[in-house]
Parts: sequence; structure tokens; C-alpha cells
Amino acid sequence: MGRAFTALLALTAVAVCGCTVEATDQDGKPQGPIRIEVPQRGTPPADDDPEPSGPSRTPPATRAAPAVLWSRGDTGRDVRELQARLRQVAWLFDGPTGTYDDLTERAVRGFQGKRGLPRTGRTDTVTWQRLLRMTQEPGRWDLYLMGGQPADDPDPRCLTGRALCISKTSRTLRWMIDGRTVTTVPVRFGSQYTPTREGVFSVYWKSRHHVSTLYDSPMPYALFFSGGQAVHYSSDFAARGYAGASHGCVNVRDEAAIADLFAQVRNGDKVVVHW
Repeated sequence: MGRAFTALLALTAVAVCGCTVEATDQDGKPQGPIRIEVPQRGTPPADDDPEPSGPSRTPPATRAAPAVLWSRGDTGRDVRELQARLRQVAWLFDGPTGTYDDLTERAVRGFQGKRGLPRTGRTDTVTWQRLLRMTQEPGRWDLYLMGGQPADDPDPRCLTGRALCISKTSRTLRWMIDGRTVTTVPVRFGSQYTPTREGVFSVYWKSRHHVSTLYDSPMPYALFFSGGQAVHYSSDFAARGYAGASHGCVNVRDEAAIADLFAQVRNGDKVVVHW
């Protein structure tokens, strides 16, 4: 009875705090002290102990912000497409310029706010995907509604002498002297019902303040090259871009550029209209 009580006390001491106990064999003979360490209740694990199991104590990671594709100051064809698509949903009214300016930033911010997205004014991947789903792929002349498209190579017939080299493919006019391009401007042509004639012509009449007697519309800085068809400034082209068309003339939207051209071109200079 005494031995059993002694063993019980030893086990109780071990369970409580850890201590040195004396082990005995089956006959009760001592076999030597054994040190048993038991951590005290509430003692935190050492720094190099493994993390306790169970749910993580680390707060969930904040969701990463979507990547920004374009923002104010960016330029290029992708910005033109962004602007053309914003026009389709009536958040931008000016023609694509290819430059992410303040108007574009304001349009993007409005589009984002309308759809519950962060109003950053920067086009990120989420904003862009939302806009793609709401719009159609813009055509070439939607991208270059107000001009700015690159000119194609000049027609070989333009490489000698003084020539107005007019491309229907790139919708540009090159003013060339002896194969050298002096200036390039975007131009607009007639519709399918009033097409601009193609071929090689020459300027036969210059009229600074001309008004069409057929259509009763102003044709300032007119350089006539084929019947009633002329190269001239068009306020409608300046306002609407390629959304409209001429009655067969070659329209120029840049008034300063056509004024300068009018001063340089002479009667008899060559005009080449080509594809």
C-alpha cells in the first residue's frame, strides 16, 4: 500500500511540473534516478519550435490591383482603338488622336464610375475587358476618323517635278518636289455616288475664296485639277472627319496646311490621284 502511494505521488509530480523520480523494478528495488521534463502549462513555445497546427493567424492577402494597360501620356495604335471604342459607347466624342490626353482620361473615368469600377482614369485590364464586351472592333477609318494615318509610298508618277500626290489607299496628300516630300496632310474623297476621279491631272485654276455654284458650299483655297473637282479646305471634314464625304473634291481639314499649300502650288503643277 505504501509503495503504491509513493508511485502515485511521483506520477502526480511529473504530470504537474516535471521532476526527477526514482524508477523501481517489479520487486520494488531502485534502478536509478530519471529526469523527466514537462513544460509548465501556459509556457509559450520557443522561437524555433514549429508553428502550432490549426487555422493560419496571417490575415488573407489583399487582392492585387489589375495591371494598367494605358494611362495619360501614352500614345500609339492601341490608344486609338481605346478612343474609338469609347466613341461607340458615347463617352468620347472627339475623333481618335492616338494620344491618351485629358479628354480620354475623363472618358475612362466616367466609363469606370458608371460600371462600379474604381474611377482611376487609367485603363486597366478589368476596364478594358468590360469595354471590349460592350463594343465592336473598329475599322481603319474609325481609328483615323480625324486623320493622322501614315502615308503609303508615293506613286512613281509623283517622283519627278512638282506634284500633288494623292493616295486613296492611305487617304493622304503628299506635296512633292523632285521626289522629295515637302508636306503630308490627311484628305477625304467623294462618296460612291460622287467619286473623286483617278489619274494624272494638272492644276488649271486657283481660287482663294471659291464657293460652289452647284452645291452652294464654300471651297476656300481651291486648287482645281479636273472639271469641278479641286483640292480645298473643308470645315465639314474638320468637324466630322471621315464620317462624311465630299461631292468629288479632295478635302483637307487642316486650314493652316492648305493655306500654305495654296501659296506654294502653281498652275500647271501635276496632280496624281491613285490607289
